[in-house]
Amino acid sequence: MKLKTSHSVQPDSKIRLAHIPTDKTGRYKSKQESIEDLERHRERLDALQELLSASAQKSLLLVLQGMDTGGKDGTIRHIFSGVNPQGCQVTPFKVPTPLELRHDFLWRAHRAAPAKGMIGIFNRSHYEDVLVVRVHKRISDKEAHQRMREIVGWEQMLADNGTVILKFFLHISYEEQTRRLAARLKDPNKQWKISDSDFTERKFWPDYQLAYQDMLSRTSRQHAPWFIIPSDNKWYRNVVISEILVQTLEGMKLKYPKPTFNPAKAKLD
Repeated sequence: MKLKTSHSVQPDSKIRLAHIPTDKTGRYKSKQESIEDLERHRERLDALQELLSASAQKSLLLVLQGMDTGGKDGTIRHIFSGVNPQGCQVTPFKVPTPLELRHDFLWRAHRAAPAKGMIGIFNRSHYEDVLVVRVHKRISDKEAHQRMREIVGWEQMLADNGTVILKFFLHISYEEQTRRLAARLKDPNKQWKISDSDFTERKFWPDYQLAYQDMLSRTSRQHAPWFIIPSDNKWYRNVVISEILVQTLEGMKLKYPKPTFNPAKAKLD
C-alpha cells in the first residue's frame, strides 16, 4: 500500500533527526487552514472504523513513540474523538511489571495486539525495549540490534496474519519540550502529568536521538513503516496522522459482509 506522504522512512535509510525540521507544517500556513481537513478526517475515520469492525478481516495497529511531552496522549484524544470506543483498544507501555519481566520482551506487546476488526493503539510500545534500556546501558548495542531484528520478524508475522501496522515518531525539538514542561509546571491542572523522570531523562536527550535514529533506520519496513511527524505544532501532527490513517483504511478495500438472511423477505409485524 503506497501512501501519499513525505514523512515515511525508507527501509535502511540513514536518519539524521537534527536535519529533519520539527516545526514543519507542509501545505498549511496556519492551524485555521487545517481545521476543516481534520474534521473531515475524523468523520471519515468513524465510517471506516465501522467498516473495519463489520468486515472483521483485518486489524490496524498504531504505534506512537516520541520523547516526553511529544504528544502521544494528545494525538489519541484529538484524532479518535469521534470513533466508536468499542472498536479501539489503547495500550500504554509503562515500566514492565514483575510478571512481564519474567517473559520475553515482546510478550506484553503480543498480548495487546489487536484482534481482527479492531484498531489497536500503542502509547509507547515494544520499542521502549530498544530505547530506554539501551540509553541507560542495560543492554549492549549488539543486544539492541538483535532485539530490533526480532521486532521486524514479529511485525512481519502480524502483517502476514492481517494486521496493518503504522508507526509514528512524534518529532519535537528540545526547545519545544522545554516550553511544554514549563507550561505544565505553571498549570495546577497539569502538574500531575509531570514526574521526576521528565527532568532526569532530558539529560540524555542526545543519546535518545542517536537511539531513535538507529531504531528508525533498522525497523522501518514496507509491512510496518515508520513516519517521522513534525510535532512542535500539535495541530499539524493531528491532521497529518489522521490523513495517513484515512488513506490506510481506504487502501484496505474493505467491504461490509453480506447479510445472513434475505432482507427482501423480511417482514415487520
